[in-house]
Amino acid sequence: MQPSLGQEAVGIDLGLKDVATCSDGIRLESGRFYRDLEPKLAIAQRAGKKARTRTIHAKIANRRQDALHKFSRQLVNQYGEIHVGDVSPTKLVKTRMAKSVLDAGWGQLKTMLDYKCAHAGIVFKVVDERYTTQACSNCGALPDSRPKGITGLGMREWTCSECGGTHDRDVNAARNILAAGHGRPVVGIPVLSA
Repeated sequence: MQPSLGQEAVGIDLGLKDVATCSDGIRLESGRFYRDLEPKLAIAQRAGKKARTRTIHAKIANRRQDALHKFSRQLVNQYGEIHVGDVSPTKLVKTRMAKSVLDAGWGQLKTMLDYKCAHAGIVFKVVDERYTTQACSNCGALPDSRPKGITGLGMREWTCSECGGTHDRDVNAARNILAAGHGRPVVGIPVLSA
């Protein structure tokens, strides 16, 4: 077992704009696995070239897996505690966001973090992420200015009407996930008992 050098803790918010956003601002961007291959894939699919289509899909999968391995290794080497939101890709695959959810590879990332953390001897927790985007990570309030529902998805930054703190939507959620992982829930964020 190789011990981790990091002593700090990090919270991770999984999303579609960025695959993962950490509480310290580190991000794993989404869509970079396939964007340059999409036109080639479309041409191969329209032409009925099954072997070429399989090859392109394999290349995309390999790129995704490589990026997720590098990102998870970086986190395991840097931190002593990792907390991830409990977003379920299997539930979201049944929605209109299916392609984006499958491309993000959340399940793969959580699996990689789980076994790499176990091997390195560091804490890995999956915590309830309800209201983490909406609650202010500074004061814990659920202000009126928070992003809400489907209409709030486009709101990437917001200012808390209670304390005046300005938040990046994903970093705020990651900080709240970290707090929930430490058992310090923000107002309105329940803690799952293990």
